[in-house]
Amino acid sequence: MNKRYSYLIKPLQIFLDVFILNFITYILYDKEYLYFGLYITLFWLFESYFFGFYNVYRYTRPLRLLSILVKQFLIFILGYFAYFGVFREGIAVHNQFSILIFIITGISLIKFSWLFLLKRYRSLGNNARTTVVVGFDGSSKNIIKLFKSKSNLGYKFLGFFSSKIYKDNDYLGYIETVFAYATNNLVDEIYCSLTSLSKDQINKIKKFAIEKEIIVKLIPNSNELYSKNQIIEYYDDALLVLNVKKLPFEFAENFYVKRIFDIVFSLFVCVFLLSWLWPLLWIVVKLESKGPLLFKQKREGINVEKFVCYKFRSMRMNNLSHKVHATKNDNRVTKIGSFLRKTSMDELPQFINVLLGDMSVVGPRPHLESLSLEYQKDVKDYLKRHIVKPGITGLAQISGYRGEVKKKSDIKNRVRLDIFYIENWSFLLDLKIIIKTVLNVFKGDEKAY
Repeated sequence: MNKRYSYLIKPLQIFLDVFILNFITYILYDKEYLYFGLYITLFWLFESYFFGFYNVYRYTRPLRLLSILVKQFLIFILGYFAYFGVFREGIAVHNQFSILIFIITGISLIKFSWLFLLKRYRSLGNNARTTVVVGFDGSSKNIIKLFKSKSNLGYKFLGFFSSKIYKDNDYLGYIETVFAYATNNLVDEIYCSLTSLSKDQINKIKKFAIEKEIIVKLIPNSNELYSKNQIIEYYDDALLVLNVKKLPFEFAENFYVKRIFDIVFSLFVCVFLLSWLWPLLWIVVKLESKGPLLFKQKREGINVEKFVCYKFRSMRMNNLSHKVHATKNDNRVTKIGSFLRKTSMDELPQFINVLLGDMSVVGPRPHLESLSLEYQKDVKDYLKRHIVKPGITGLAQISGYRGEVKKKSDIKNRVRLDIFYIENWSFLLDLKIIIKTVLNVFKGDEKAY
């Protein structure tokens, strides 16, 4: 398995566990297998997601893995027997204990086998992550020693950078040269010594790493152990490293949860709302003004990639529609268009964009390229909002920052809320934003024009 396929490890583990659950149940369960199999599969996936059962890393020790298994199965056992007490009350399955024992044994064996096989595979030099160390002190030396001595962890040490010159084969240059080196060489992780580097140097490396999609980890001193933006990790049970906290969407499971919800929710809207509203609006819009019902406009999406955004046309045909947003009392807006904009119904075709994968139900709103270039000059972290898919609605929109940008503070506050959403995403936050959006439609929004 090549290093670039590491993202497949977790999905494969999930697939194997679900297969074992259903295979054992299908063979041994003597009642209605379908309902029971569906129940324990959903319960297992739900529990695994919320309790991080699959958050096992290359430095995870067998003892730590055992504690993860114990916690997972204690909760699973409760859910397992709840099925017979709640959904199948009064029905006893003579081999239900055998099924549970086989499930626990099978998944535990797979879990430990997977860990040991991966370590063996990595000890042969496969699936390795390339690393460099910035700053050279006692803690840095311990990390370097670990990388060199524990090949089964799967780290390939490239060398270190320091403010001093060292006659050492691993010395790569001054600290400032790490940027050029990481640009020209494949570097997966940068380890920074908090003792050797200033805060300004750390922040520059963090910013560079975000742009290059490199993981940054910090080798701590005693003053840096309790930052809320860092996660403590132990390598080989002794060496402590601070992992710069990942954004929610850097976890694959969060991506899948959001994408599945986007598809289900968008299909619901398309089938039960757009299916009859589309032909009705086609007639009404055509009667008032010439032109197509669907308005298409290029917007900037994830990673600043362009996509065609769909809306119900709310304006008369004009040459400024692709350059200038609507303003208050805009004479380009038709009567039916005014109603569509006030109720946000003009945005409904964007659920098609969601199904196509260009957008999400919730996220930062997509902007025109011309306006995006202008906003980048005024807002320092503007481009951060492009690391996720744009949304039909978002935190900024329900907080009063939608529509026309009249002053610089409007776009600054909008970006601030977009970044807060990206850094603090949760499924419950998405639901809250959707509910607030629906309430605002009925309540009315003075900026919806």
